[in-house]
Parts: sequence; structure tokens; C-alpha cells
Amino acid sequence: METKSVNSIHKKDLYNLPDGWKLKKLGNLGKVSSGTTPFREKHDEYFANGTIHWVKTTDLNNSTIFFTEEKVTVRALNETSLRIYQPGTLLVAMYGGFNQIGRTGLLGVEATINQALSALQCNIEIALPEYVLAWLNGNVKAWRNFAGSSRKDPNITSKDINDFPVNLPPLPQQRKIAAILSTWDEAIQTADQLLKAKKERKRGLMQQLLTGQKRLPGFAGEWREVLFNDILREVKRPVKWNDDEVYHLLSVRRRSGGVFYRESLPGREILTQNLRTAKTGEFLISKMQIVHGASGLVREEHDGMKISGSYIAVVSQDRELLDIEYFDWYSQLKSFYRLCYTSSYGVHIEKMTFDFTDFLKRKISIPPTIGEQQAIAAVLNAANEEIRLATAEVEALKQQKRGLMQELLTGKTLVNVQNETA
Repeated sequence: METKSVNSIHKKDLYNLPDGWKLKKLGNLGKVSSGTTPFREKHDEYFANGTIHWVKTTDLNNSTIFFTEEKVTVRALNETSLRIYQPGTLLVAMYGGFNQIGRTGLLGVEATINQALSALQCNIEIALPEYVLAWLNGNVKAWRNFAGSSRKDPNITSKDINDFPVNLPPLPQQRKIAAILSTWDEAIQTADQLLKAKKERKRGLMQQLLTGQKRLPGFAGEWREVLFNDILREVKRPVKWNDDEVYHLLSVRRRSGGVFYRESLPGREILTQNLRTAKTGEFLISKMQIVHGASGLVREEHDGMKISGSYIAVVSQDRELLDIEYFDWYSQLKSFYRLCYTSSYGVHIEKMTFDFTDFLKRKISIPPTIGEQQAIAAVLNAANEEIRLATAEVEALKQQKRGLMQELLTGKTLVNVQNETA
């Protein structure tokens, strides 16, 4: 069974199998077929008020699918080549480039599918769909080695699907392996739900605390409205140019993603000599990207690195009037995005330029004391730390599951099935 797909998986994981395990092709485990997309021109007839699930690549979650973004009508089912697939059908994405091909899903409901997906209806006397799902998820990178590399967006074909190799243990072991991995999936899902809840809580805290809707205990008094011109001051530290000096460059991510180290280059390889030195505690604004939330605070690890002239660096004029870390949090609100958009000019959002002078004429409402601002920042920093720890927990569980999959799906570690029946 020497195919490109076999070569894309470590042969030692395919051929050094325990007794009773077999190397099979995916197409030999059941029936493989694909779906279709009803004419979009007939939206009212085929999609509007649809009741039948219709799975697209974006619906694939590498797990069980219970909901789909779109549904089709009974008329679409009757007038097109769509067909109903039963729960337990395994789906694999064939199109969409390296970020999409090989994505999987296991139907938990009756559904139709589009033409970008292959459906495998497993012969359950040979292979359990839950086990095959785990195998495909554990070897998703293998699709890259035989997708059409000459295409802009590499795809895989139905032949590739049929030829994909699968390590197949006896049914009792398949069932046990799938059950073990399902337990890990549940743990990951629980941890992920907790992470999402913490993120939602932080969003709520930001909206309430940064707008005065909610006050922290011990603080009172009216918030005050001030001009940005009265609380912010631009700072410039021009770099004395040297073609031979290596400059460590900073950038700012969109969507309040923060400041990050981009790269280090000698002066002769940098296109512009208009560099400036950034210092800890300065707030950076990208003149070309601020409408997309490209702003952030310079932290200690970035102190002394360089920014281009396309960035504006500001500090608090009076540290008893404005805490710059509080301002960094405020900058992540949609209301701040709107202010920056209003103070920008251009015919297209991707080509708009920030007018700092206009921005300084606009107003912000801030807590009356620096203590309250710092307390708000501390609460939000704590929420961020909770999210960081929860994210690390999710990633640790995923990493542990990947290691377990490598052991179980290759037979390196055999499960105990003495009390299992086929």
C-alpha cells in the first residue's frame, strides 16, 4: 500500500503494528461520497426557512456536529442531488487550502453536506466512526504532503480520501481507545468553556468599569470629562542613524493585540531612517492601523526598542490625572475605536490615516481620582491573568491528549479490553 498518503505518515507508525491490528485504506472502511450546493439564486426556495441541516467546511469542529450555520429546505432536497446522511457519518474537508483540508466532523444529527466535503459511512462491523475520527484528527498534517501543491489553494480529492491509511485495531480496542479520547475531549471542552466564561466576564468588566456603569467599592464622585489634549503628551526620541547598527524593531497588532517585538535588522536593511526609541510606559498608536485597534502600551521587555515614524508615542501629561495603564485598557473599548475612526481620513478603511491633531480635540470621561483608575486597571489585569492561566490549562490538556493519541493510535500503548466484547 505504497501511496503518497502512506509516505506522509511515519512508516514506523503504520507497519510496526501489534498483533491483530491491520493497515487499511479509508475507502475500505465504508462508503465514501460527497454532497452539493443548491443554487444560491434560488435562495427563497432552497435556503429560506430551511429545516434540514447543511454542513459546510466552516461547520466542521473535529468533533460531533449538532448544529450548522445554514439549513436547506425539503424542496432543495427533492430537486437537487442532496441526500440525507445519518448520525455517525464521518465528514472530511477536501477544499480550502492547508488551513482547511483534513478538518473533520462526526454527524450527531441528520444532515446534508456540500461538495467540499467527503462523507464516510463506516461499516461498523469493521470500523467505529469515533475511532476513525480520532485517527484522522491525529494525522491531519499528513494531508499536506499530497494536496495539489501547484494550486494556489491546495485541495485533496476523493481518491486521496479513499487511499488515506488507517491503523485499525480490533473493534474492542477501537471502542476503548475512542472512549478514552472522548474523556479527554470532555475535559478539554469543560476547560474551554471556563476560558470562554472568563473572557466574557472580562469583556463585561471592561464595559462596566471603564465607562462608570459600575464603581469599585470605596470610590465615589463624579467622573470628569477632559480633552485628550489635556491628558496626553506626544514624545519623540529620534534615532541617530547608523547603517551598521542593529535595530530591534517593534510593531503593534490590530484588535488591541498589543505591542510586540517584530525583528532585528542592521540599518542598511531598513527602508526608512525615520526611527524613534520607545520607552516603557509609552502608549503607541499606529497612524495607518488605529482604525483597526492597532495601539498598545510599551512594557519593560520592549524598553529601548525602535518604532517607525508611522507610530505616535504618547504619555500621561500628569500622572496624578491619568494612569497610562488605565488608558491602555480604555483603548480596547469599541468607543475608543469609534473615536479614532472619526479622527481619521481617507476614502477606504484600509487606507485611512489618523489625524492626531483632531483626536486631541476630542473628549474622554475618566474616574475622578488616579486611585480609582489604578484600581480598575488592577481588576482587569487580574482578569487577564485568570485568562492566561485558563488558556495554559486548555493548551496543556490538548498537548497531553496529542501525546496520548500518539501512544494509543499506533499501538505503542495497548488498552486493556479483557472485559470488552466485540
